[in-house]
Amino acid sequence: QVQLVESGGGLVQAGGSLRLSCVVSGRTFSIYAMGWFRQAPGKEREIVAVISRGGSMTSYADSVKGRFTISRDNAKNTVYLQMNSLKHEDTAVYYCAVGRGGVVLPTTTSNYDYWGQGTQVTVSS
Repeated sequence: QVQLVESGGGLVQAGGSLRLSCVVSGRTFSIYAMGWFRQAPGKEREIVAVISRGGSMTSYADSVKGRFTISRDNAKNTVYLQMNSLKHEDTAVYYCAVGRGGVVLPTTTSNYDYWGQGTQVTVSS
């Protein structure tokens, strides 16, 4: 059984930083790309960042480029999302997900097979 457990969310002032973590169990973590998504109230879930299985390739949504950094530690089965210069519009529930086998940098929800329960990030303006 695959489990993803996110942590690190919370309330932060605009301009602040947070670091999200996602620990994966029940899967050979190092052979799958990983992604972070977010969903704000009344909006669709959107991609935030993706990292390839080895960590050499990444992709970011335009809205977070230069502010967010995705990374992974395959020895710890963990993917991270460092979020700096946070804005009110970054407020959302953030989810990590395991990419579908064979897809190098999946950027759509349909290319992800397993999801975490989500962690709330609230940025006060």
